[in-house]
Amino acid sequence: MKPLIAVPATCALIYRAWSKKSLTPAGLVAATLTAIAHAYHPWNLPFVLLCVFFLAGTRVTHIKQNVKTKLTVSSKGTPGGEGPRNHVQVLANSLVASILAVLHANQLYARRARLADPQQPTPEGTLCYSWGGDLLIVGIIANYAAVAADTFSSELGILSKGQPRLITSLTLRKVPPGTNGGVTIVGLAAGLLGSMIMVTVAVLFLPMCDENTTGQPAGGVPWLMTERRTFMGALVIWGALGSVLDSVLGGLFQRTVKDMRSGKVVEGDGGQRALVPEGQREDAASAGKASAAGKKGSVDGDRYNPRDKHRRPSFGDSRPSRVVECGRDLLDNNDVNFLMAVMMSVGAMAGASWYWGIPVENLLKP
Repeated sequence: MKPLIAVPATCALIYRAWSKKSLTPAGLVAATLTAIAHAYHPWNLPFVLLCVFFLAGTRVTHIKQNVKTKLTVSSKGTPGGEGPRNHVQVLANSLVASILAVLHANQLYARRARLADPQQPTPEGTLCYSWGGDLLIVGIIANYAAVAADTFSSELGILSKGQPRLITSLTLRKVPPGTNGGVTIVGLAAGLLGSMIMVTVAVLFLPMCDENTTGQPAGGVPWLMTERRTFMGALVIWGALGSVLDSVLGGLFQRTVKDMRSGKVVEGDGGQRALVPEGQREDAASAGKASAAGKKGSVDGDRYNPRDKHRRPSFGDSRPSRVVECGRDLLDNNDVNFLMAVMMSVGAMAGASWYWGIPVENLLKP
């Protein structure tokens, strides 16, 4: 990307994040490095995808934010909702795309250098994007389609009037809003919308080869309208599946903690784990049975009778303050997001390699 455009655009992006308090100071540093990695690419595509994802993700985060804060609680006991994103959250969404963008940029710069040197043979790759072209571009687009789908699904799905269903439960049991692995029809539709936005932007800014570049050095096979539709449709669906994969990973490997007093999900700061005090690590079902037994005991006996040795105290109860709603404490939210982004990017490149008949060993070939 031309520095004349990249530098002011990066400054504007960082200033907006700082003024809106969308990122922490460490998050601003990570975002700056991410923008530089994307701007290093000679095409505008990676940088534009980064900007659109940041702006669209920030926008959906602030939709009915006052309502979202009442649906969950923070691990500190304050109302829930998304606060400023830190550097870990930034890298979880964009690190894969940053690496792929730098790798593909080096491929294009190597081809340009060979093309400019008359003593070098004509490069095998293309400078425009041909049908059946470089696989790394597919990975970049798939990354942003998937993380946008996940962001839209999380931020808009929680506003659904219907109660979420746990995707990892055989009975699809109902769970509180904000539960890792909980899905709604609204959330799935929002994920499809997020993926569609990113793929549409990618197709608009992707320098596809056409009839004018076919006969030129480093030109490629031109795109037909049917091929554009196939490319776009496959990536939209694949990106939307990213939100589903994130729900499955979250439901299996990420612990969801519920506050027993309010019945709301407890959110950890910056996507980190919400802690459960030692001695209170039981699941919601066990806590419910204990609560029912406690209520029965209060009826059978006089809790205020000092002669009753088995009476219950007149203050509080024996229920834990926090219980595990579902999942295992193996990953936090940032780990799940990063793992999902890796799997969706690698999966998209593997699928394109099979469909186009491109050997995987040509992935990094200049």
